[in-house]
This record gives sequence, C-alpha cells and structure tokens, in this order.
Amino acid sequence: MPARARAVFLFLSLCLATSEAAWREPTRAPHAMVASTERIASQIGVDVMKRGGNAVDSAVAVAFALAVVYPAAGNLGGGGFMLIRQDDGRATAIDYRETAPRAATREMFVGPDGELLKGEDSSVLGYRATGVPGTVAGMALALKKYGSGKLTWEELIEPARKLAVDGFVVTHRTERMLADQKEILLPFADSRRIFLREGKLYREGERLRQPELAATLGRLQKKGAREFYEGETARLIVEDMRQHRGLITPEDLREYTPKERVPLRGNYRGYEIISMPPPSAGGTILLEMLNILEGFDLKKLEPFSSDYYHLLVETMRRAYADRAEYMGDADFVSVPIAGLLDKAYAERQRTTIKLDRASRSSEIGGGKPAGYESTQTTHFTIVDAAGNAVSNTYTLNGWFGAGVVAKGTGVLLNNEMDDFTSKPGAPNLYGAIQSERNAIAPGKRPLSSMTPTFVLRPDGSLYFAIGTPGGTTITNTVLQVITNAIDHGMNLQAAIDAPHIHHQWQPDEIQDEPLGLSPETRRALEARGHRFAPNPRNMSDLQGVMIEEKTNVRLGGSDSRQDGAAVGY
Repeated sequence: MPARARAVFLFLSLCLATSEAAWREPTRAPHAMVASTERIASQIGVDVMKRGGNAVDSAVAVAFALAVVYPAAGNLGGGGFMLIRQDDGRATAIDYRETAPRAATREMFVGPDGELLKGEDSSVLGYRATGVPGTVAGMALALKKYGSGKLTWEELIEPARKLAVDGFVVTHRTERMLADQKEILLPFADSRRIFLREGKLYREGERLRQPELAATLGRLQKKGAREFYEGETARLIVEDMRQHRGLITPEDLREYTPKERVPLRGNYRGYEIISMPPPSAGGTILLEMLNILEGFDLKKLEPFSSDYYHLLVETMRRAYADRAEYMGDADFVSVPIAGLLDKAYAERQRTTIKLDRASRSSEIGGGKPAGYESTQTTHFTIVDAAGNAVSNTYTLNGWFGAGVVAKGTGVLLNNEMDDFTSKPGAPNLYGAIQSERNAIAPGKRPLSSMTPTFVLRPDGSLYFAIGTPGGTTITNTVLQVITNAIDHGMNLQAAIDAPHIHHQWQPDEIQDEPLGLSPETRRALEARGHRFAPNPRNMSDLQGVMIEEKTNVRLGGSDSRQDGAAVGY
C-alpha cells in the first residue's frame, strides 16, 4: 500500500472508528451495480438488469420502489434530475423538477406585516407549499428515449406496486424518521392514518402496507404516465387541493412537461466533469469550485489537514456567494453560466484567498463573472453491463415533503415552493439566502442544489458516477468525493466515508460532522479565524459507482452514515 494511502487509511481508522463499515472496501461486481439508500430498491434495480434491462430501465424501477420503501424522500409527488451517460459517451440531463402552479404569486408566503407566514400557510407545510410534481413524467421521458425497449413501463412499476400491496418491513431508520417527523404528518388525515396509524407509531420489524399507493401505481401501469396528470390520480389530487386551499389545478397537471437539457461540462486536473445545469445550481457551483481549487496543489496537503480544509472553506464561501447572487431557472432569468465557469474568473477568485486567515462572508458578495446566459432528498447511481450510467437525485424537499398525502392516492406531496425565494434576504429551510432571480413565478422551477455527476478519466472513459442528498450541502459533499478520489487517491468507499465539511457563505460558519475533524485540525482552523456551527451533524447519503480501470469491475459505494446498499451482479 502506498505511503499516502496508508496515511489516509490510518486517519480514517482513527477518526471514524465508530464501525468497521466506515472503511470497508467498495462492493465489487463484474457486470452491473446499483447504489441506493435502500437495499431492497437496489436489488430491484439489479434484477431489472439481469432481465436484460439497461441502466435507465433500472433507474425507473428503483425510483418507483423508493417511493414505497423510502417515503421520507422517495416519491411520486416530487421531482428531481436524472443525468444519463450512454455507453458511446453521449450524455444528457433530464430535468423533472417541480414547477410553481399558475396561481402562485411572488409574495404568496409573505404576510401583511412583511414577515414570512407560518404553519399551513407557509412555504414548508401543507397544500400551498406544493409545486406541480414531475417525477412520474420524468421517469416516463427517460424510459421512452433511453430505455432498452426490452422491459415495459408496466413491468418496471410492478415491483413497487407489489411492495405497496404486500408491505415492507420497517427498519430502525424508518421507525426513527416517522417518530422524528410526526409533527409534520399529524395535521393531515391520510398522512396520519397511513404513516402514524392514528398515533400507534410503527416499530422496527412491523410491516407497512400502502394500499392506496398500490392502487395509484396500478392505474399508472395500465394507463401510462399521463394518468397521473390527466386521469383519476390527477382528479383526486386536484379535489384535495380544492378542499384545502391548495393551488394546483387540472391545467397545472395537464401542462407539466419534463425537459431534456444539455449537461454542464468542465475539467479538473485532466478529468472531465459532467453535471447538472440550471435550475440546479449544483453543476455550476461544483465546476466553479473545482476551477478555483485546481490552482492549488492539494496533493501536497494531508487530506484531513487544516491547510486542506481552509482552502475548501474559502472556495466554498466564494462559490456559494455567487450561488446566492446569480442562480435561478435559466428559462426565466439570465444566469451567467459561462462567466462562472471561466477559468480566468476562477483565477481572480483564487487570488482573494489568504492562506493564513479566514475571510469574512460579510466582506464577500457575488463575484463579477463576465456575460450572462434537499439534506432531505435521495440519490441513486447505476452502471449497467454495457457501461450506460445513471446518476439520479430526486426529492420531496423536506422529510415527507409538505406532510400531505393527497386523499385517496397514497402519494406524498412535496413542499418545493420553499426552494423559491419567498422573501429576498430571508433564509429558506436549509438556511440558504437567494436572490430575486429565484423569485416565485407561475411555471417556474425553483433553484436546487442537486448535483448528480459523472467523472471521466483523461482517456474519456467513465471513472465514477456520484450523487447525494443533503440540501445545500449536496454540492460541497460531491466536491469532496471528487478531490478525495483525484487528489488523494482514495477508493470510492473511502472517498464517500471520509469526513465532510460544509460552508455556504451565509451563515458564516463551518458545519462539520460528529467524529469528523480531529481536535487539532479544528483548533488550527479556529486559529485562522474560522467559526464552527454549534452542533455537528452528518450531511450525506452518498451513492456511487466506479469502474475499475484495468478489470472493468463495477465498484459500488454506499454511504456508511446511512442504511443504504450497493448491490451488483
């Protein structure tokens, strides 16, 4: 083992000695791999590929399965982003992000006193917080254009429908999530009945069945994806909206359309990076940060040293200031993507970083790029036997979204309206401050941090695919996996399990993880003027697949912080 790899392993074993899983090797498989936050969903995805399906077929089956077995974030009533890379190297991005309803207005969450509304009138709870869902339409578009053609829509939904009928065994994590989030679900009758059993909370080992969701999945199987937007499911959603002052109308559902977009591309030390364009801020900010860091010789720094983390924080601070200032839905506002990704701009940003002391966020605003052009989410990554790859992040936004199950459907609805700028200068659910560019407008898609990403080797072959939930921490977490792998030579599992930090410009503080930074590293950063958030917390549920260079073996990595699994064959 090389000296640097030994040092990395030693540090991980010292700082992450909470379980043997923290430094396990990646899962190995000769043909194909699925990494997701639930083993049962990963296995379903593998079974699809064993039957002749490709990575996109598998992704559709996994997405529907997670809607059943991971109700906190897996969904039919939310939206997200799918990045696809075909075995011939072509890549595309499918944006199935939610949209604001027609009746949405710029200040709909601001009261007469000028303050943000609370409770069921707020942007985070109840029917008015819900954007028009995109997941079902997004999966249908992906399958139609990029599926293998060997498995039907009906066949790919069947494992999820069967799980909803038969139920799944509640894990300790699911028990804990339902207990922790019960206040979100309690106000809404179907949510309370399905997930809280009218106060008799589910315990680990019990079986959770969802017959209404099974019926919805059955309708989708028989009548296709448009049933969700124009059929009985749509009627039930709209009727429930009408009963509870929600905004979504038949026209909103009927007119929802996912969009295929051109992925963003950049390079870092000879490796090509492919990631999401707006309305996700993730790809733009990721590439901007990599451009800044490229000017520093990170290989000379110890991977968990104060010098390394200082450069990360200062880079994050500047990029997230740009995120707050410039990012929004590029279909509605001008976003200076080319300027933000310009290497010369990164050089100007880099020169403002002092190596011996922290900057103050109050002194740093958005930079001046030239020209113009959630934590509570879930991600899965798939690579098939031919080399097709999918990196997919989708969400309800907060855990269990708006808390609402649309009556008679079993479908949890998102609270994605909170990802708009409800009031400029006021932080959202994740503490993010955003600009007028992300203001609410009918049909507009809210800004996101989701960062599904592919990293290619210098020869153009797929190195790995990666993504994570985590709200505004997503982009920074993906950034650290990339630098861990490229700069520090970590294997995929070690790169995922290594300690993460997060800084998002405002609030001006470093978020770290329990048992993450060593006391010496923390003190050294504080000596330079950095401040830490008062409560460390885990920030990721990374799911990745790497292709081993010489053997072509698939290497799966699933975050040891959570209960997910990489499954291959």
